[in-house]
Amino acid sequence: MKYIEVSLFKGHKLGPYNTKNRIVMPPMTRSRAAKGEVATDLMAEYYSQRASAGLIITEGTQISKQGQGYAWTPGIYTEAQVEGWKKTTRAVHRANGLIFAQLWHVGRVSHTSLQPGNNAPVSSSPLVAQGVKVFIDPQNKGAESGIGEMVQHSIPRALTIPEIEDIIQDYVKAARNAVKAGFDGVELHGANGYLINQFIDSQANTRTDIYGGSPENRLRFLDEVTQAVASAIGKEKTGVRLAPLTTLQGAVDDKPEETYTAAAKMLNKRGIAYIHIAEADWEDAPLMPLSFKKALRRVFSGTMIYSGKYTREKADTALAEGWADMIGFGRPFIANPDLPYRLEHDIPLTTGDPETYFGGNSKGYTDYPFVKDLSEKTIQTS
Repeated sequence: MKYIEVSLFKGHKLGPYNTKNRIVMPPMTRSRAAKGEVATDLMAEYYSQRASAGLIITEGTQISKQGQGYAWTPGIYTEAQVEGWKKTTRAVHRANGLIFAQLWHVGRVSHTSLQPGNNAPVSSSPLVAQGVKVFIDPQNKGAESGIGEMVQHSIPRALTIPEIEDIIQDYVKAARNAVKAGFDGVELHGANGYLINQFIDSQANTRTDIYGGSPENRLRFLDEVTQAVASAIGKEKTGVRLAPLTTLQGAVDDKPEETYTAAAKMLNKRGIAYIHIAEADWEDAPLMPLSFKKALRRVFSGTMIYSGKYTREKADTALAEGWADMIGFGRPFIANPDLPYRLEHDIPLTTGDPETYFGGNSKGYTDYPFVKDLSEKTIQTS
C-alpha cells in the first residue's frame, strides 16, 4: 500500500473551516448542566480549556425534553439553554477553537421520570433493551451533588408517522438554536443505540411501514433528519455520527457493512461535511475491518472522522492510509486539556478519575493541569 504523509498536527479543510490540526475532541457526556438542562459557566471553562483540538464536538445535547435520557445533560430547545450555550461558544472562540453541537434524542434509552408528563419513552419499535440503564436524579439534588441512580430504561412505545415528522422539526429547531448560540455546526447523533440508531439497526426496528424492513426504509429517518437540518443551517455545517459495530443500548444490525455503506453513500448524496464513526472501545470489542473502512471511504467524499481507543501511532496510520481525515481522542481529553500538545511532544498522559466522569463540580472536570502549569510549578519549587 502506498502511504501518504499526512500529519495529525497539520490543518484540515472541514466544510467552510480550516482546522488547526486533525485532532477531534468527540462527544462525552459529563452530566453537569444546571436546572432546566442549561449549560453553565463551568462547562464553558471545560470546553475552552480544550480548544486546542482541531474540532470540539459537545456532549450529547437533547433536542427536546422527550429526547433526554440521563439526569443533568444539557438541552438546546429553550431560550435559556441557548443563552447558556453562548457562554461556551464565546469562550471556545476566544481561545481560537472550533465547536459543533451534538444533537441528541435518546429514544427508548430514557425513564418515565425524565419524560414530559412521566410518559413512556419513544422509539422506532416498542422493544425493551434488557440491561440498558439510564441515570436519574430521584432525590432532585442536582448535578453538583453527584448523587444519582442507574436504573433500567422504561418500556418504550413506537412512534407514529406524524410524531416522527414532529421530531424531525425538533431537530431543525435545535440546529437553528445551535447556530443562534454561536456553534460552528452540528453533529447528528446516529450512534450508540439512541433514536436514529434505533431506526437504522435491524434488531431494534420491527416496523412494517415506510420506516422499517429494508435497509432503505430503516435509513429513511436518518435521511430525512439530515436533509431537514442541512437545509436549515447548511450542509457544510452538518455532520453525522454512526456506530456500525457497537452494540451499545441494545442496537445491533444483522448486516452492518451493507447497512452502513448504504448510509454513507446516502449521506454523500446529501453533501454533508463529515461522517464520524464511533468504533467500539471496550476491551474485547469487535474490530472494524480495514476493508469496511475502505468501503466507507470509497462512497463518501467528505471528511471521515474515527474515534475509539486511538493512539498517536494508530492515528498516524489511519491518516497515512487515507481512510480517515481526522481522529477523535475521547477519554484522554478528560484528564489532558492540552492533549494535542502532549501528543505532538510525546509527553505522558494523565489518567482520568472515573469517579468524577458524571456529575459533580469542578473536581475531575476543570482542575486537570496543563503541561505548562506543571512546568512552571517545577521551576518554582526547584
